[in-house]
Amino acid sequence: MPPVYPPSVAAKVLVLAGTTEATEVARRLHQRGVEVVSSLAGVTMAAVDRPGAVRSGGFGGVDGLARFLVAERVDAVIDATHPFASAMPFNTAAAATRTAVPHIRLLRPPWSRREGDRWIGVPGMEEAAAALDPCGAKRVFLATGRQQVDVFRRCTGQWFLVRSIEPVAEPLARSVEIRDRGPFTVAGERRLFVEHAIDTLVAKNAGATATAAKLDVARELGVTVVMVARPPQPPGVKVVTTVDAALQWLDRVARR
Repeated sequence: MPPVYPPSVAAKVLVLAGTTEATEVARRLHQRGVEVVSSLAGVTMAAVDRPGAVRSGGFGGVDGLARFLVAERVDAVIDATHPFASAMPFNTAAAATRTAVPHIRLLRPPWSRREGDRWIGVPGMEEAAAALDPCGAKRVFLATGRQQVDVFRRCTGQWFLVRSIEPVAEPLARSVEIRDRGPFTVAGERRLFVEHAIDTLVAKNAGATATAAKLDVARELGVTVVMVARPPQPPGVKVVTTVDAALQWLDRVARR
């Protein structure tokens, strides 16, 4: 049986969501009887259902989030936003520090290069687009989500297979779009690579097992992978890599 909070602790947890880990945290906290509020950025309209209260949209920067934490009497914050969330982890750290609300970053481990991988590591999406011509890319599987499509408009020597959960606002000139959400299988990814004669994959190092099959197929077929590194994280914030570790931290906070 999972541990429960002492009766004297009015536990209300804010989960900054957008990942499968965030959904699992909300589910397990709800099972414990903990009041949980999941906050979604609102980027994806077809969000995964989860128990507890759900809010969508920004807070209004550090000041807005700090006001929310105080007004809603939040006892703890679990930042389980996407590994490529660039602003929210910093805003969360600043707001939680200002209000003395305990907080933690739940961040899954990144993928690591394996034997047989043909990776080109780049620090950002601009560099990913710039790498396509030098590496001889012609038919590119763009698995970075719809928000990163615009930077590849300058790439006139490539054809793109674009996969995203939501439609791209303005499709690339030479592209085919597909709508899908993980988890993906090796067999399914292999069909996509072979059917579209993919020679290059562009991916963000999200580290999720649900989307790792494309890397297995790229390795198997000798496809070049342009791997975009994660953005920096705020210094001094405790980071855990699993839902279990986040809940164990929460139990320790609740006992104080």
